[in-house]
Amino acid sequence: MTAPAVSISEQDADALGGDDSILMRQRRDHARLDAMMNRCLSEDLPPGELEALWLDVVQLVFRHAFAEETVLWPLLRRVSPDGEELTRQVEEEHQAINDLVARLERSPDDPRRAEWIQEAFALIRQDIRDEEDALLPRLRTAFDDRKLRRIGAAWEAVRATAPTRPHPGVPRRPPGNALRGVPLSAYDRLRDLAPDSGPTARRASLAVTGALVAAAVVRAARRRG
Repeated sequence: MTAPAVSISEQDADALGGDDSILMRQRRDHARLDAMMNRCLSEDLPPGELEALWLDVVQLVFRHAFAEETVLWPLLRRVSPDGEELTRQVEEEHQAINDLVARLERSPDDPRRAEWIQEAFALIRQDIRDEEDALLPRLRTAFDDRKLRRIGAAWEAVRATAPTRPHPGVPRRPPGNALRGVPLSAYDRLRDLAPDSGPTARRASLAVTGALVAAAVVRAARRRG
């Protein structure tokens, strides 16, 4: 992809609409993902920690991408002449990540697992670069700071109830992704639920409840439609 303007990775918070703007929210998620992937590849990673860290990466990747496909890319297709081409390429990257992570989940004991994880990381890093260098700068061009903050709030709300695992068969675009993906998020969070009854489990239970409510809203909207 060719960047139309300065990459958001090279701009500060003021230039990107403030800390609550969609551009800064995206950058924070991307930075967190980068740090977690680097940690996964670290030689001093304690035994047993890799799988827990890998699951954290997976959960963040799919929540983040679902919210992009639901909130950001439809906006980009409306405001940018090449938005269709750009978002289609990123959607293909998201699909490739979905397919690869699904393969990892199906084959936990495959001897190629480490190789597949590194391949997944390479795909994620490429996706981050494409978004920060080519797609997200177009949102900065199209919207003022206040609008970027409103988009950020909408994106965060969708991310909170998004699926946390790969679902390769779910469409990449609305309304199909919401109609099929949001109900699956409840199932994902049950899988993610901690086995104990401590604070982590309680937070996960709240997330499950939120996902179920969101699924009910989607079904109601579909009936009204």
